[in-house]
Parts: sequence; C-alpha cells; structure tokens
Amino acid sequence: MTTPISEPLTLPCGLVLPNRLIKAAMTEGLSDGDNRATDKHVTLYERWARGGVGTQITGNVLVDRRYLEAPGNVAIDGPQSNEALARLADMAKACKIEGGVAIMQISHAGRQTPKIVSDRPVAPSAVELKMPGRSLYPFEPPRALTTEEVDDVVDRFVHAVKTAEATGFDGVQIHAAHGYLISQFLSPRTNLREDQWGGTLENRVRLLLEIIRRSRAEVGAWFAIGVKLNSADFQKGGFSHEDCLAVIDWLNGEAVDFVEVSGGNYEQPQMMGLDGLEAPESDGRLRASTVAREAYFVEYANAVRDRAKMPVMATGGFRSLHAMNAALNEGKADLIGLARPLCGEPDLPKQLLDGTVSEATDFAAGLRLGPTRWLSVDSPISLIKTINGWGQQGWYMSQIERMAGGQEPDTGLKLGKALSNMQAGQKAKAKRYKESLAG
Repeated sequence: MTTPISEPLTLPCGLVLPNRLIKAAMTEGLSDGDNRATDKHVTLYERWARGGVGTQITGNVLVDRRYLEAPGNVAIDGPQSNEALARLADMAKACKIEGGVAIMQISHAGRQTPKIVSDRPVAPSAVELKMPGRSLYPFEPPRALTTEEVDDVVDRFVHAVKTAEATGFDGVQIHAAHGYLISQFLSPRTNLREDQWGGTLENRVRLLLEIIRRSRAEVGAWFAIGVKLNSADFQKGGFSHEDCLAVIDWLNGEAVDFVEVSGGNYEQPQMMGLDGLEAPESDGRLRASTVAREAYFVEYANAVRDRAKMPVMATGGFRSLHAMNAALNEGKADLIGLARPLCGEPDLPKQLLDGTVSEATDFAAGLRLGPTRWLSVDSPISLIKTINGWGQQGWYMSQIERMAGGQEPDTGLKLGKALSNMQAGQKAKAKRYKESLAG
C-alpha cells in the first residue's frame, strides 16, 4: 500500500490535515515594534496557502517579550488587546484560505536570546552559549531561572495556547527543540539544576509535560497539540537520541497529536543543514546518517515512529518527491515538513502534488561569497564558513520579507546583499523593539 503526499491524515484529536506536506516553522521577523502580528503575516501565509501546502506551522510565537529569538518575533505576553487578538485571527484565516490547517508554534528562547534583545537572558542554569560565528550575533551569559520563574514559564505557555485556540488556530506546536528553553531543560549540558526541574531525564522532561498537560486541560478535545523535539542535540554530553526515544515514551502517555523530529541547536546548527558550521564538540552521529544532504533527520524520524503512538513529522533537507514518497511509503514518517524550499518556490507543494515538478531547486548550492570551495560554506577558513552560513540564512529571510510585501521571491539575490539586508533589518527591528519596551 502506498501513501501519496496528497493523502489526508487525521490526527488523534480528529483534526484532518488535507495532505502530507506541512510548511515547517521559520522565523519571519515581521512583527511590529510591540511584537504583534501584522498585515505582512497575512500576505505571507496567504501566499503559501495558495502554493498548495496543506498545513502551515507559524514561525515561533514567543511567550515572553523579554526573551525573544529575534526582535521581529510575534509574542503573546500577558493580556492581549482586541487589536492584537484580531491580528492573530487574521493570521490564522490566511493559513486556511484554501482549506488548509493553521498551527501556531509556541516558544521561549531562553539563553538563545540575542544581545540585541536582552543583556541578561535566562536559562535552566547559568551555562553560557558558545556558538559558531557568535561574533556576528553575540549572546550574553544567562542567569538561572528561579523555581517561581519556571512555574511562570508554564503559565505563559498555557496562556499562549489558550490564545491560539481563541483566535482560530487549529492547534499549536510546543517548541522543545533547537536549543530553545524547553530544549535547554531537556539537555544535561544546559540543565544543571538540582531541584525538581533538573537532574534525571524524568525531571528534565517535567517542564514539557507540565505545559502539555495543563494546556490540554484548557482547550477543546478537537484542538491539536504537537511537539517539536530534537532527535538529538548532536553534542557530547547533550540530549541524546536515546533521551529522545525515552521522551517519546512519556509523550505516548499524553494527549499529543503529532511530533516533529529535528535536531541541533545554535551551538550545533544541524537543523540548518550547514555542515560547515558544525561545532567542535559534535558527537559525530548526524554526519554518519546524512544521505546526499537530503532528508537528514529521516532515519531518526524512523526510529521515533517505531516508538510513537502519534503521527511523526520529518523535517530537514527534503527536496525530491522521491525522498518524500520513500519516507512515507517505507513507514519512516507520516508527514513531510518543508521550510527553506518554500522561500524560493512558494508553489512547490502544488507542483509536487500535480506532478509538474519532482524536485525542489537547491538554491543553497549557488549561495556563496565566491565561485570556489574556499569561498563557500565548506571553506576550511572558519570565518568564511560563518559568513556563508549566516548569508544563506539572510537569503531565505529576504525571500520571506519579499513575499510578505506582496512580491515574488528574488532567486537571483546575492549572498552578500542578503547578509547585509539581514543585519540592517535586525538592527532596525531591535531599535523599534527597545523603544516599545521603554514605553
């Protein structure tokens, strides 16, 4: 029996996903100075909806304005004005204009809050972030959250989940991957606590489980709750693949509707598929599993699917219809996440579904400072690797901003210009953000 990407999927809560293609979360950077959704979000998500993707997961919506992943994040922090709620409702409607499904990703950046947002981020423990290329975007050492503050984090997540339901979203995805706060609690490298939130994996997973349990008690049975979880951090002494599978066993006992499998964090940015930015403390496991740099988490998703009692979404590196169909038909995943390909080709899902194309364009292959390997992300020179890695991220962010402004992607954009655009944009957004905080 084959499972085509066009086949619907019913989640345990009863929500029906129109097809197996999901727009995975990407940073949009489109909020206003008060971290509210804008008309640009509406335009962007309408564009992707018209492109044929069945389900859209938003970029991370932060639960605390003080600790953002970037100054342009949307945040749900405290009581929301009628205007803020209406903007979120418009965002949800935009995802659903072609019969699609709207899922809000909810997150807290923790120690991965950049200096342009906060001079003193928070984390489970005061463990400093040491990331490749940190000179481009510095991060200050975090302080450890108090027990009372951890309780407040749970409250904030539950509030954001309730707000998502109230504004018309079909579900949420709790972000417990990529080194953000919940992921920091899961990792023994970053969670050195000796209270009920640290130590054993059972204690380190407590924050995630408390958020899920309390959220489920506050929303309707039809409302989907998903989790984004690292297959591993791919760092020595970090959150391991074995830890991941143990967490899946706990999630099986909760009302979780799907789990997305990814990996890495800011110190080990494997979720970007940029081997050139690999940190020196890699445990070496991801590189061995990568096949032609496509679908680089699918084998980990397969192991998760063998344990999980809920649908499993695999994201990271999918480019060809062949790889997508293979993941579905070999039982390695139930859902295929697409992210960066949709920045350059927003109609890709529709074209894959109707057979117009069989593979996404690999725009990253041509994104480099110069024509030689020495000037690419594979350069032996660390600084060149870093510039290329951040430049590629800037290229995709530039395409998102173009589509949010009603334009089509500019696939001829040069890497240097993209990096310049990103840096200028971050500075301008940070200025508006700090002016807003100052009142």
